[in-house]
Amino acid sequence: MSTDTNELVRLIKPRALPAGTMTVEANQAERAALAKRFGITAIHALTAEVEFGEKDGAVLADGKLAATLEQPCAVTREDFTYDVSEAFSLRFVPAGGLGDYEEDEEFELTEEDLDEIEYEGEAFDLGEAIAQELGLAIDPYREGPDADERREEAGIESDEDRKPSGPLAEALRGLKK
Repeated sequence: MSTDTNELVRLIKPRALPAGTMTVEANQAERAALAKRFGITAIHALTAEVEFGEKDGAVLADGKLAATLEQPCAVTREDFTYDVSEAFSLRFVPAGGLGDYEEDEEFELTEEDLDEIEYEGEAFDLGEAIAQELGLAIDPYREGPDADERREEAGIESDEDRKPSGPLAEALRGLKK
């Protein structure tokens, strides 16, 4: 992770982990840069509450992020605002700590392995990890409150309303009788 290009930088030193719950709050410039990165209109608020622990040489970060996002509706393209709340559990491991695997070697990931983040040096960037968790929480095809009404006005049927057509569909309907 390169901290010179990250929009939300919060460096944490594993040797001096914050005690209790740490609150990360993105400022206006950070939120604007993240909105641009994720291709949405705006991020009106972004906070995360994180607690740290240690296990087997890794730093464990368990937390919850909360954000208020604004983005265009997938149907109407009109902006709308909604809230996101996501829990996360991450493991930060020193470089080379993910295991000694050969380049072409196959190995199986466990559920615990999926959210491991390697870091180099004496600190890891919690801010970038939170930004990535936010990016995963954004639905690029989210529909706003007027989507169904607009779809109906335009005469567009949803997949659930559409009846299959063609010879195979006719044959299957005949079998139902």
